[in-house]
Amino acid sequence: MTSTEWRATLGLSAVYALRMFGLFMVLPAFAPYAARLDGGDFALLVGLALGVYGLTQAVCQIPFGLASDRFGRKPVIVAGMAIFAAGSVLAGTADTIAGLIAGRALQGAGAITAAAAALVADVTRPQVRTMAMAILGAGMGAAFVIALVAGPPIAGLIGVDGILVGAGVLSVAAIAVVIWVVPASPAARAESSALGPVLRNTDLWHLHGGIFLLHALLTASFVLFPGIFERALSLDVTAQWRIYLPVMVGALAVVLPLMRWADLRGRVRELLAGAVVTLLAACLLVGLGTRGVPILIAGIALYFTAFNYLEGALPSLVSRRAPDESRGAALGLYATAQFLGAFCGGLLGGTVAGLGDWAGNGFVLLAILPLLWCTFVFRLQPERPHAST
Repeated sequence: MTSTEWRATLGLSAVYALRMFGLFMVLPAFAPYAARLDGGDFALLVGLALGVYGLTQAVCQIPFGLASDRFGRKPVIVAGMAIFAAGSVLAGTADTIAGLIAGRALQGAGAITAAAAALVADVTRPQVRTMAMAILGAGMGAAFVIALVAGPPIAGLIGVDGILVGAGVLSVAAIAVVIWVVPASPAARAESSALGPVLRNTDLWHLHGGIFLLHALLTASFVLFPGIFERALSLDVTAQWRIYLPVMVGALAVVLPLMRWADLRGRVRELLAGAVVTLLAACLLVGLGTRGVPILIAGIALYFTAFNYLEGALPSLVSRRAPDESRGAALGLYATAQFLGAFCGGLLGGTVAGLGDWAGNGFVLLAILPLLWCTFVFRLQPERPHAST
């Protein structure tokens, strides 16, 4: 990649990581904290406080994507991070469950995912774009693992409210990165963006459906993973990073060369379909993992290898197949599908976990998600190979 491509990719990866670190770090202790607030004795309101972030993210992604097409990527990203910071402070200073819900909703209203992905697409060449998107995903993955380790002890020191306010401080630092590190994208080429060409593009709908199913599966998985690791591997929540960290690093070591090869040879469609089939196999292996640790570890390794490839490949394909003047709108619709998938996946994971103590076998039920994906992933039109220079 060129120096500009690296600046955009690493800068926005840092922005993603700073934004998500506070969100991830609060998760282990969020429900008990919310339940202690005034009005928190209603379990439904506690769940709403946790999930409303994803709902407002989904609602705001398309407007933010359209705005980035018209007004530019960086101003929209800065505005979104400022909204997120305000929501973080509101949530951290709330003493009622209603105030916490309002703060979480405002956090989600700072929906920058589409604009940030569009900026990366604007300044990277097609042959390196999938790798750039994968690096963004790796930044989020690293934030997740670090937050999972650091969250419980930090919550013990400064409380969940302190972590929420700290998330706002980190978002202000992210604004500085956007302004002074991330390069600007080319000037907007249209007075307004249009959804029409995006909505008529069948390939884009296939990709949006894929990210919905992928993040539904991911969110449902993390409802089940803690119980699986505790039962099968005797690892409590504070020690489960020992599984996530080496698996994520190993997956990226496999995935990044594959991405490069697929982009140069024009084999993205085939590798994408292969990753979906691998994800299906991984769910079945994890579901059978209660019968043997080696089967479980193999399933987890395949799961994150397939996930890391799909997480990088899908937004890259959306950016390449969307009209240039509507790229932000296309990625906004994509991000909406992503966050709606996460919200639905949380409900699905909770339902599956409530079926009994055999949480591992619940992955056999979750396998229906990649199975559904198999019904349309092969319909994606092929791309021509990209030049290596």
